[in-house]
Amino acid sequence: MIVDCAIYRDGERTETPQDFSDALAEARARGDSFLWIGLYEPTEREFDLVTDEFGLHPLAVEDALTAHQRPKLEVYDDSLFVVLKPVNYEPKSDTVTSGELMVFIGDSFVVTVRHGTPSPLGDIRRHLEEQHELLRHGPTGVLYSISDAIVDHYLEVSTELQSDLEELEAEVFSPGSGGSRYTASRIYTFKRQILEFRRATVPLALPMTKLAGVGQYGSGAMTVPFVQNQSRPFFRDVNDHLLRVNEGVESLDRLVSDILSAHLAQMSVRQNDDMRKISAWAAMAAVPTMIAGIYGMNFDHMPELHWYWSYPTVIMVMAVLEWVLYRLFKHRGWM
Repeated sequence: MIVDCAIYRDGERTETPQDFSDALAEARARGDSFLWIGLYEPTEREFDLVTDEFGLHPLAVEDALTAHQRPKLEVYDDSLFVVLKPVNYEPKSDTVTSGELMVFIGDSFVVTVRHGTPSPLGDIRRHLEEQHELLRHGPTGVLYSISDAIVDHYLEVSTELQSDLEELEAEVFSPGSGGSRYTASRIYTFKRQILEFRRATVPLALPMTKLAGVGQYGSGAMTVPFVQNQSRPFFRDVNDHLLRVNEGVESLDRLVSDILSAHLAQMSVRQNDDMRKISAWAAMAAVPTMIAGIYGMNFDHMPELHWYWSYPTVIMVMAVLEWVLYRLFKHRGWM
């Protein structure tokens, strides 16, 4: 469905058009205006109205309708298509959820399509309408504001994940603990959340690099159409923030893998300790069992059977042997 639709002229919202075609023609004729349409999980019929008016490429339209896309940037003849994935992190459940935000940029128009719950688009539009300077840059200003808001939230999510990882690390490496039997499951679940976060941040690096014009997309490379060249410094700032996020995500992923390996190693050492203790107790139990078994065979001609001090002597021998074994195992750390 269409969530919002407005014409922006010289950085200010002016009106809500009744006919997209007339509004777009007017915006193009004036040169200082653009049309911004926002849609939320549109149906194919609803999106056909927008597609026909703005001449959007069918492949981009298919991606916008079906969702489940990686962050990317596609250049078509009449528009620029950008896919972003806003994320949200719930600390109580340690869950990362992601949505999808598609942005069509063209000559004097912006079409945004969002899927899923986490989306800062409403707040971005309200902020832009209060800060008219960015809106004066037209569709480029809208694309920059959306990218900047999403990447800045990535930084917040990365910080929250880092805090939760420190708590998990303290649980695993606390003295005498090593975590409970559910710790491995928690670590693996946390790793899955980081993977979900990486799916949003890592593929976005290439589109931001193109928009920022850095590396092989520098000053000598072909510019991105429908994006003003003077906006490159702003996109470079977004790209720098994204690089920080991706470095943090890679670090988090490595740390979680190391913590999981350390926890499994601790569990293995603990199991070995338990097996040594069981073996030590079994060895101590075998000594009196062996002696009692020998003297319980009831043969007529066995030494010391009819000796007056046989019973206390055998008991004493058992006790001494048990004490010797206990001291030996204790010295070796098996008890």
